[in-house]
Amino acid sequence: LLGSVRAPLVAIRSGRLRFGLLLAGCVAAPVAAVILLDANVYNGWRHMYFLWAPFALLGAFGLAALTRALGPQRLRTAVYGAAGVGVAATALSMALIHPNQQAFFNFSVDRVTPERLRTQYAMDYGSHQMRQALEWLSDNADLFPDETAVISGNTNWEGYFNAKILPDAARGRIEEVKSFRHAKGPWAWSARALHRVQVYGNTILTIERQDDLRAVYDATRGREPDLAGAYDVYRLDGAVALVMEPCAPAFIEQASTTLRATPVDPDNLPPWRAGKQSETRLFPLSQHGAFFDGKCVASLPLPDYPVAEFRLAWSPELLARSTLRAAMAAIRGEGRPLARSAYDLHIADGELVYVKEQCDPLGTEHPFHVSVFPERVDDLPEEWRGRGHERFWFRFHQHGALLEEGACVALFPLPDYPIAGIRTAQYIEGGDDLWQAAFSSNPERYRAVHRAAASSEPVARGAFDVHLPNGDLVYVKEPCEQADTESRFFLHVVPERVSDLPEGRWKFGFDNLDFAFFLNGAWFDGKCAARVPLPDYPIASVRTGQFVSGAGEIWSAEFAVGE
Repeated sequence: LLGSVRAPLVAIRSGRLRFGLLLAGCVAAPVAAVILLDANVYNGWRHMYFLWAPFALLGAFGLAALTRALGPQRLRTAVYGAAGVGVAATALSMALIHPNQQAFFNFSVDRVTPERLRTQYAMDYGSHQMRQALEWLSDNADLFPDETAVISGNTNWEGYFNAKILPDAARGRIEEVKSFRHAKGPWAWSARALHRVQVYGNTILTIERQDDLRAVYDATRGREPDLAGAYDVYRLDGAVALVMEPCAPAFIEQASTTLRATPVDPDNLPPWRAGKQSETRLFPLSQHGAFFDGKCVASLPLPDYPVAEFRLAWSPELLARSTLRAAMAAIRGEGRPLARSAYDLHIADGELVYVKEQCDPLGTEHPFHVSVFPERVDDLPEEWRGRGHERFWFRFHQHGALLEEGACVALFPLPDYPIAGIRTAQYIEGGDDLWQAAFSSNPERYRAVHRAAASSEPVARGAFDVHLPNGDLVYVKEPCEQADTESRFFLHVVPERVSDLPEGRWKFGFDNLDFAFFLNGAWFDGKCAARVPLPDYPIASVRTGQFVSGAGEIWSAEFAVGE
């Protein structure tokens, strides 16, 4: 037994074996750590590139060990020869695709079928061909003497830094460098390419001349659209034109469309779609369109084979303007909105509706937030219960549209639990709210409160008349403007016995029940009414009013309650 244990220990003492174990550990330990710790590894395995060095050394170590174990010299020579052929073949293959070695694939994949690799793999995720794109534009400036090159696509920094190394004359001709559209998947295709770079017959770079979008727009005037939706869609010669008018820049900058083309003859489909009925291509509208003169226009190239029909899908989903027109028509018949600010605010069919009759498209670009206050806190998702409300964020182009008559409308779906009030605003990212509105979701409830209070004399008067029916405190104001309700209300309840208060309030001698009007009341028909239940212990007196934080009281009233 001791001998069987001693033998491996003696072997480990040899420097060669210790080195092999070290290499194996350098490869296995990080992989095991990622698995055991459930670590995030983004986009393939780029966070594990440091494994290449020990992995290559481990391979060389194994090859050396194999040759030492072989007896005849001829076998050793054959092993080294085979390894050398593999290295030489890889080196030759990479030399042939220079300067695009980043798109190398070995012989285990299909490198023969045209465009096969890019439909299965990301050939150049980092867009390393940017310098080649810029240099080609510089060398071929005579192709577009009166144009300024605009290269757009995946990210910003590749184009910015590669443009820095161009000659001054060439750099001055580039108006905006975001990145070029590299061929990452089957959607990276265009019949309008002026220049392509290919590796193993697979396109990894295209430079296109964008259509004159003003001419595209002119070609659609006076025609009925082939498809009507968020955009009006027109089929032109070899292309699909998209037009939204009026429009906001986000509708073109932050949206993509998937075009599904069905050919007349399925045999015309590219090899990777063999046996299918259609071909799908993704088009970021920022690369194929533009915002100008208050409209969004894009031109998407159709495949170069005869197309029988096509369909479009949007990401993010864009609402059809017909849907929004119907919502707007419905709420116009309802009378006054629940609240007014930059937008008139309504609730219809479980959705919060934003309406602005005269709308500047650029004013819709800032994001919105919505805070929903439930009638019962337990209805909230658990992570929001501590806050007492649930909060959402959205952008106008995902939930609304601009209509031809100059109005803009947006629909935001509300949660399905009973809602007491809503606060919403539009804000500058990283900054303040541009406007804010808060309102009750059920003003009908407070119309009844107002009617009941009107039949009794108030117990106190201030900016609001204060009534005390059936143990509830009721605030009434008529006439009343929405602005009258926006300042916070204070409500201090003094008990007959201090010991009736929660223990934390004993030292103050009163209970603090301050409240926001929109959670306890509503503005409607030029009137305001709010109701606040009083505690059930014997009450000596009440002091109430409104205040502005940091500026003091706006008004106050005090009255006795006890006998």
